[in-house]
Amino acid sequence: MAAREADRGANGDGWVHCAQGHRHWGRFGAAGLLVTAEERLLLAHRAFWSHHGGTWGIPGGARDGAETAHDAALREAAEETGLDAAVVVVRGETVDDHGGWSYTTVHAGLTVPPPALEPTDGEATELRWVPLGEVDDLDLHPGFAGFWRGPHAPAH
Repeated sequence: MAAREADRGANGDGWVHCAQGHRHWGRFGAAGLLVTAEERLLLAHRAFWSHHGGTWGIPGGARDGAETAHDAALREAAEETGLDAAVVVVRGETVDDHGGWSYTTVHAGLTVPPPALEPTDGEATELRWVPLGEVDDLDLHPGFAGFWRGPHAPAH
């Protein structure tokens, strides 16, 4: 999503409505990091006060004005989990466009074994490296569940 000149560098926090009539977080869209390592996926258990609190999803959040989805996903993952972007290898991305708002899932791996991580910003109560075959056993965030059960998720 291209940022207007006045929005470059602007904070993306805020609710918007897409062309489909849904309410979404992220004035310029949102992005998340789907990072796998050793057949495990990094998931965050969302804090009760957040949108769909109590569910599991990937680290992510609102894109800022001139920020790429790639940069937003890495920034959000670092802010929420402490994951060092220097060990992340981006493999591609999938865009879910709702018309006027989009969510980009950035697919990635690691150059190191899955590190022990703890929530760093209060948006999650727990972080877990979940075996790919066990992800469906969790109560997933509805948006992530739709992606995970769709054609773009890693084989599991």
